[in-house]
Amino acid sequence: MIRNVFKSLLAVAGAKAETGLENRFAIDLIEQHIRNAQSGLSAAKQTLATIVIRHRSEQAALSRLAQRIGDLEQRTASALHAGANELAHDGATVIAELENERAVRQATLAALEQRITRMRLSIEKAHAKIVDLNQGLISARALDAEHRAQRGLNRSLGGSAGFKEAEALIARIHDRSDPLEEAFVIDAIDDELSGDAVRMRLANAGHGLPVRVDATQVLQRLAATTGISPTN
Repeated sequence: MIRNVFKSLLAVAGAKAETGLENRFAIDLIEQHIRNAQSGLSAAKQTLATIVIRHRSEQAALSRLAQRIGDLEQRTASALHAGANELAHDGATVIAELENERAVRQATLAALEQRITRMRLSIEKAHAKIVDLNQGLISARALDAEHRAQRGLNRSLGGSAGFKEAEALIARIHDRSDPLEEAFVIDAIDDELSGDAVRMRLANAGHGLPVRVDATQVLQRLAATTGISPTN
């Protein structure tokens, strides 16, 4: 029982490996099948050419036989008319042999014509199949190139997980806080903790000397120094 299961598993693994190899080298296999088909088509054409040549040869032989038979019939009829019965009999014997040969050659010619018709149909079908295969090969090459490019892209980005990781990193960068804004907030917190913020608000309200020099104070100082009153 265990042995049978093990054999079944090996068969399944072998079938999967074979399928994987076929998928991996599918284009090469298609090209090889097309080459085999083209080789078979070339052989069929050569065979057809041989049959056509033999057909022509049989036609020529029949034409020569017809001429010989016609000539002998005239001569035999002349001998028979002249009373040369023995000579006429010899001529008739040869004519009979030639007519038998003609019958054989006519049968051969008919068989050759049938073979030529079948071969032509087979060649036409094979040629059409090869054209279809070549067109299919073009489509298969384009699709295979697309699949290879997609697999390469998936490997470079780690598949869909790579895309998600990249998107997560982008989102994390966008969610980061602005360091400059953080610095301002920290300074404000420090000011609150040290009391400087309260001191600044009191000074701005006019309670005590200003904590920081502003533009109004600068203009007033310059006016006092130069004797020129500042204009609004």
